[in-house]
Amino acid sequence: MSPRKAAAQRDGQSLPDLLVETTRQLIDTQGTVGLTVREIARRAGVADGVLYNHFSDKEELVARALLEHVRETEADLDELPVPGEGTVADNLMQHLEYGLTLHEVLVPAFVGLLGQPKVLRRFAELSTRTSHWHDRLLRYLEAERILGRLRPESRVEAAAALLVGHCHGVVLAEVLPHTGPEVPPAAESVVRALLDGLAP
Repeated sequence: MSPRKAAAQRDGQSLPDLLVETTRQLIDTQGTVGLTVREIARRAGVADGVLYNHFSDKEELVARALLEHVRETEADLDELPVPGEGTVADNLMQHLEYGLTLHEVLVPAFVGLLGQPKVLRRFAELSTRTSHWHDRLLRYLEAERILGRLRPESRVEAAAALLVGHCHGVVLAEVLPHTGPEVPPAAESVVRALLDGLAP
């Protein structure tokens, strides 16, 4: 049996799905820096040119694998809190812990693609904006404002940006040394500082 046929039949996966999953595993274990078509093909057990039968180019394959990487990471995280339940402070702590864990896994993969804007553009085209954590956080804050647990004039867009920015700062400081504080503020301190300006 040819490598291509063997690969196509592995675990009942189609060849495109196999190539995406193989690429996702490589991203998960070694990041995106230096990822090559040859390496992906060899790991999948197919000829080097096979991926071009199913994807327009390497960038499309990597973008699809990145999207799966994001989905797999999010599937392993705890559920986000429901507006109106618990306290706003505790709920924002959950959101912040979710965001930090998500960024710790995903930022290194995306940093490796800073010199490959085509992959990042493809990823943006493929991903569903409404599923992004930033947008889910913003919807949570908007719901809490409607429920009266935040002031009516609260700038929830800015609050969401501050929390996401904290996650970026903490994780980028680990990936790129000397770009952030040596000891970042605790999540509870960040939430408290934010709520001092939002809570009724």
